[in-house]
Amino acid sequence: MSAALLYGLVILSAIAHPIWNAMVKSSGDRALSMAAIRAVGLVLGLCALPFVDWPAGASWKWLALTTVAHFSYYALLIRSYDIGDMSVVYPLARGLAPVLTTIAAFFVIDEALSLGQMMAVGLISLGVTTLSLGAGGRPQAVAFALATGVAVASYSFVGGVGVRAAGTVLGFQAWLEVVTGLGMVGYAVVFRCNDLLPYARRHGRMGILAGIISVLGFLAFLTAARSLPLGPVTALRETSVIFGALIGTLVLKEGFGLRRIAASTSVVSGIALLAALR
Repeated sequence: MSAALLYGLVILSAIAHPIWNAMVKSSGDRALSMAAIRAVGLVLGLCALPFVDWPAGASWKWLALTTVAHFSYYALLIRSYDIGDMSVVYPLARGLAPVLTTIAAFFVIDEALSLGQMMAVGLISLGVTTLSLGAGGRPQAVAFALATGVAVASYSFVGGVGVRAAGTVLGFQAWLEVVTGLGMVGYAVVFRCNDLLPYARRHGRMGILAGIISVLGFLAFLTAARSLPLGPVTALRETSVIFGALIGTLVLKEGFGLRRIAASTSVVSGIALLAALR
């Protein structure tokens, strides 16, 4: 695929992400909503396994690390949404990730980035973080949001390295969906068994739709991360905050004031710089 098409896939991933996050935030039971999303991933992963290449042996340790990072992310995200608003949690969690991923890629896998790319990552990160300022978030919510950002950076980095070592995007994600799906479904069956049927009646369709959106969005990210620098790819994916702001404005009727306009300008400037330097 061309670089332009790969960056386009990252944009699609950025659109998909806030949609399913909004579904989780607005659901009556966020833990079961996350389990439903991962159940969809489990089914799709099992269906895909007979038709995809197995990941190379060197990638299985990265698959295990990606799985652990995802479980940490699920737990922290659910807790963050329990105590904080999406307008606070989402920008902070997503804004921290590109910076941490870029630093990790530089120190761990010697991924060299130009000064222009570093500036682009900085602009995007500044923009998405600024979107959370002045939102009135409680310190505890901010703390959990920042911890969620560390988890996001962790699964972005180890997932990107893993898919490169695997030699197959579809094979790596299929196994990731199976393992994380088994974990979340196992949690729901063991600890929330009595709540499953009532949840399915009220929110089953939403959970299935959110699961499909989540799986396709992360597949788009892994496809791009296999070939493109991880720092800029992760930063570009975090433009999801812009789409999240649009969801808030058009669907939730939230204001789009000067602060958000300035932050959006910073993000768009970073995207333009990445496009010019690819």
